[in-house]
Amino acid sequence: MFRKRPAPDGEELLARLASLTTQARELAELRRSQVELAIALQRDMLPADLPEVPGFRLGACYAPAYAGLNVGGDWYDAFELPDGRVGLSVGDVQGHAIDAAAFMGQVRVGLRALASVTSEPGDLLACTNELVLTLNKDLFATCTFIRFDPVTGILESARAGHIPCVRATADGRAEICRDEGGPPLGVLEGADYPVTRYRLASGGVLVLVTDGVVEGPSLSVDDGLDRVARLAGLAAVAGMEAQALAAAVLKNAELIGHEDDAAVLVVGHGPAVTP
Repeated sequence: MFRKRPAPDGEELLARLASLTTQARELAELRRSQVELAIALQRDMLPADLPEVPGFRLGACYAPAYAGLNVGGDWYDAFELPDGRVGLSVGDVQGHAIDAAAFMGQVRVGLRALASVTSEPGDLLACTNELVLTLNKDLFATCTFIRFDPVTGILESARAGHIPCVRATADGRAEICRDEGGPPLGVLEGADYPVTRYRLASGGVLVLVTDGVVEGPSLSVDDGLDRVARLAGLAAVAGMEAQALAAAVLKNAELIGHEDDAAVLVVGHGPAVTP
């Protein structure tokens, strides 16, 4: 016959509750510390500044996810190439927290270093893909790289599983650049990345984003991209500063309640008019 366990007395019950409360507090503090460390590492891994390009204006913004440890992994970058052109990239590492932020730094810096060897977008993404395959077998990244010629306004773009960019002309016409892309970086050996050419005419803007900008609990990526396109068209008509447009796109992401990191990179052609 089983003997009935005696109910704990008041002091024992209070001791158990106190122990559980202490454990919960310690776990919450550990989680908060991990979030803060991931955010700090993520921000340190992003470029300190953007290059000055005659005749063009660049702007960029980043915001961590609201959902705690979902922070980490998104990036933007812009840098001068050896031949005078400019390299533009945005990307998103699969995964979150400290590991994703650290891996993002490796991928972003690796891509920039490889661009000094070959800046042709398709070849560069192919080389970066091979690099990512050697860095970590468990993580991968999506990315768009654009080689931009400020003399002609020509953009040469290649995508590695990343969402499309948005382009708008001075009269407010905006389009989502749904050019052909290749697989994410670090997924397939020997992957190919087709290149598409565009031109950024005077008064036009180009907006590159990560999926945290355009996807929310009740908003699809396509609908989110449409919203960014509308913002880009209005900004082009108003002559809005590139940094102001980047901030407006990020604010839109906050309004839709983004659950992932959000990164924005904007290129504007021509002098800005105060919005």
